[in-house]
Formats: sequence, structure tokens, C-alpha cells
Amino acid sequence: MNKVVASSISKKFVMALAGLFLLIFLPVHLGINFMLLKSDPEPFNSAAHFMATFPLVKVVEIMLILAILIHIVIGVIVQIQNWFSRPVGYRSGNRSKTSFFSKFMIWTGGTIFIFLIIHFTNFYFIKLGFIEGDPENFYSVAHQLFAIPGYNIFYWICFIGLGFHLYHAFTSAFQTVGLNHRIWTPVVNFVALFYAILIPAGFASIPLIIWLF
Repeated sequence: MNKVVASSISKKFVMALAGLFLLIFLPVHLGINFMLLKSDPEPFNSAAHFMATFPLVKVVEIMLILAILIHIVIGVIVQIQNWFSRPVGYRSGNRSKTSFFSKFMIWTGGTIFIFLIIHFTNFYFIKLGFIEGDPENFYSVAHQLFAIPGYNIFYWICFIGLGFHLYHAFTSAFQTVGLNHRIWTPVVNFVALFYAILIPAGFASIPLIIWLF
């Protein structure tokens, strides 16, 4: 039993570290995406070219993909273990103390995973040459996608899910790595809420502005 608990904790620890790495990457990605709001495509295309060719960035890119895969795989394993550890539904009056955000992590994570597949198909696979397209003009690719109402609605739904996912991921990651304190935990929770609103809202605002204006 102790081995099972230790294994679960170690998985959550690795997943937390991978998640924290992804939390650092998102603001960088958002900053680049804001260049899509410029009428001149050159800044965004230049940034995309730099991200695709600079050696150090390519190393970080590999680390990022590994972090995503580790986070997804371990997250699914931990969720399946949780499901099997509670084979019988809770009786009324004996409800689980699991938080609202925790209960839906697998579903918000699944939504994000679907978005990543579409995002990789539209951009990353073009860069790798797997799909036909111009890797030097991702500005036009993004603007063409954001001109499609259905794509924008799907995009916003995904980032609403990302907001819920980020809030719980941010708070639980710090708890998992041992940073749980009566003074600092409320601060972490506030920062998590601010981050979980600001980052998805920033991403969601870009297609809205492009679509409307």
C-alpha cells in the first residue's frame, strides 16, 4: 500500500514540475501572439522564424514537447488510478472533499489536448514540413483561421477550459512540490487566480480583436 501511495506521489511530483515549466512558457507565447494585432506581419513572422531556427530555442522546444507529453501521460495515469481507487459511488451525505476544479481536471485537460492537436496541425506540422503551407508566413495562417467564426468559438471554449485547468494546476503544483504554508498559500492562490484569468483572457482577446476590427 505504501508503495502505491509513494508511486502516486512521485507521479504527481513529476507532473507538477512539467506543469510549472508549461506555466512559464505560456506568457512568452502570449507575448509573441500579441504581435498578430499589428498591421505589419513582419514582427510576428520574424519572431516565429527566430523561434523555429535559433538553436537554444529548439532545445527548449524539445523540453516543452516532453513536458507536455509527461504532463498528459501522468495526468491520465493518475486519473485512472483515482477512478479505480473509488469503484463504488459515494453515498449521499458522504461526499468527496475533492474540489470543483480537481473533479473536472481530466475534462478540461482533454479539451486542451484536442486544441493542441489542431494547433500543431495548423502551425507546428507546417513548420516540420508534414503539412503543406508557408512556415515563413504564419501571420497570414493565423489571420485566416481567426476569420472563421466557428474556429473562434472553439478557440474561446478551449481557453475557458484552460483557465479552469490553470487555476487548479497552479495551486496544486505548488502544494505537490511542498510549498504549502499558512501565509504563502493564500498568496499563491491569489496569483493562481490572477494568472488563470489573465493568460486565457489575453489569448482569447486576440482572435476577438482580429475578427471584429
